[in-house]
Amino acid sequence: MLEFKNVGKSFPGVLALQDINLTIKPGEIVGLVGENGAGKSTLMKIIYGAYQHDKGEVLINGKPVVFRSPRDAMMNGIGMVFQEQSLISNLSVMENIFLGFEKPFKKLGVINWKKMAAAAKKQLAKVKLDIDPKTITSELSFTQRQLVELAKVLTLEERSSGHLIILLDEPTSVLPAQEIELLFELVRELKNRASFIFVSHRMDEVMALSDRIYVMKDGQIMDMVARDQFDVNSIQRQMVGRDIDERYYREHRKHGINKEIALVELKNISLSGHYQNVSLALHAGEVLALVGTEGAGTEEIIRSVFGLMQPDQGKVILNGRPVNKFNPTYSIAEGVGYIPRERKIEGIVEGMSVVENITLANLQDYSSSGLLQVHNERRLANEWVKKLSIKTANIDTQCSKLSGGNQQKVVLAKWRTAGAKIILLDHPTRGLDIGAKEDVYDLVRDFTDEQCGVILIADSLEEAIGLAHTIAIFKDGRLMHQFTGCEQKRPEQYELLQHFV
Repeated sequence: MLEFKNVGKSFPGVLALQDINLTIKPGEIVGLVGENGAGKSTLMKIIYGAYQHDKGEVLINGKPVVFRSPRDAMMNGIGMVFQEQSLISNLSVMENIFLGFEKPFKKLGVINWKKMAAAAKKQLAKVKLDIDPKTITSELSFTQRQLVELAKVLTLEERSSGHLIILLDEPTSVLPAQEIELLFELVRELKNRASFIFVSHRMDEVMALSDRIYVMKDGQIMDMVARDQFDVNSIQRQMVGRDIDERYYREHRKHGINKEIALVELKNISLSGHYQNVSLALHAGEVLALVGTEGAGTEEIIRSVFGLMQPDQGKVILNGRPVNKFNPTYSIAEGVGYIPRERKIEGIVEGMSVVENITLANLQDYSSSGLLQVHNERRLANEWVKKLSIKTANIDTQCSKLSGGNQQKVVLAKWRTAGAKIILLDHPTRGLDIGAKEDVYDLVRDFTDEQCGVILIADSLEEAIGLAHTIAIFKDGRLMHQFTGCEQKRPEQYELLQHFV
C-alpha cells in the first residue's frame, strides 16, 4: 500500500536520503532502525507530507503521490504519533483530537462542545483511555498524552475510506514497562485497519513488535530483515558499522568517589504529592542513579535540586551552602546543570543555532563590555561539535533541524562548557542510537574524572547499574533502599526490582 522507489532528499550541504527502496503492506508492522542522523526522521517526514522528496517516486496503492503538507497526508489516511508530542498543552483533550477538523461540530460558526466531547470520548475508547475529554492537556501524564496522540491519529478512520498508515516515532521512549505493553497490545489490535511504521532505538521492542525491519545508515537502507532472521548483534553492527564495545557502559572508567566532598545534600526533603522525607548525598566523582516507576518522585527530586520546584520541608544543600532561593538562576550560579527529559521544550532553543545553544549558559565567558567575542564562541562550538560527533552542516545550523540525538549532544555540550560541577541527567539517552549512547556514557565518565557529581534518571535498569556508583530505589515518593559501592559489586536487576515492584 506504500512504496518508495529510489527516493532521495537533499538539504543544503547534506544528502539526507539516497536511493531509498521500501514497501509497506496492509496490516503490517515495519520497524525502522538506525543511528541518529541515519535519515529515519527525514523518511518519516516525507511520508507524512512535512518534506517533499527530490528524486524517485512515492506510491500509495500503486499511484504516485507528492504530499504538499501533513494535511494532504492525513486526508489520504496517513497519521503520525510524534516522539516529542504534537499536542497543544493549554487546549482541552477534545480540542487537540479534532484540531483543524472542527467543521462537523460547527453550526453558524459556533462549536457544539457537547457533540465534540461525545465524539472525543469515542476516539479515546479506541485507545482504552477513560478520561474527561474536557480536561486540559497539560494536566495529563506523559503516558496519557501519548495515548491522546494515538486517538488523534485514529480520527483518520472517519475521514479516510482506505487502510490507514500510522507512523510511530519513538512512542515508548519515556513510558514505563506496563504502559509500553498496553501500547503494543493496541497496535496489534489495530492491524486489521492500519499498517504501522515503528521507529525506536530499543531493539528488543522493535523485534518484539515488527514483522520486518529496515536498517538505515547514512541516508541509505542497508538491509531488510524478516522476523525469522532477527538478530540483535547483526542489526546493531549494520547500524553502527562495527561491533558494539563489550564495555558498553564504560565500567572500566568507573573509579572510586571522594566521600569527603559532598556536592549535594538532601536532608529529609518532602514535597506534597511527589516525595516524602528523602535524604541523599552526592559526592565528587559519583554517579547517583534514582530508580523507580513512573510517578515515583525521581524527576521531581532533581527538578528541586535545579530550583524548578521547592520542597515543603527539609533542606537542600549545594556545595555546603543551604539553598534559600529555589530558582534555576541560583542553581546555575552554584554550578548545577540540568539535561531535562523533554529536550525540545526545556533543553534547547530550537530557533537558535548550534553555536548559540552551546554557549547559552555561559555567555559571560565569551563577552567583554557587553559585546560577544564571536571568534572565541565559534572556536569552542566547533571543538564540541567535533568532540561529540554532532552531525550538522555547520555550527550556524538551527537546532530545530538536527536529529533528536544530536540535539541532546548540544544540550550536553552546553553544560560541559558552562563548567557545571553538579550534573542532573533526566533520561539523557532517551531516543538516542547505540553510537550516540556510547558518546553520552563517555561524557558521563569525563564528568566524574573531573570530580563532578552526576544525578541520573536512567533509561533502563541496565543503564543505571552500568553507570552508577550508588543506586537509590524509590516507590510512591519514598526512598526504599540504597545500593552503594556499585563500582565494586554490581547489583542484579532482580535485586533492584524487589524494592519497587
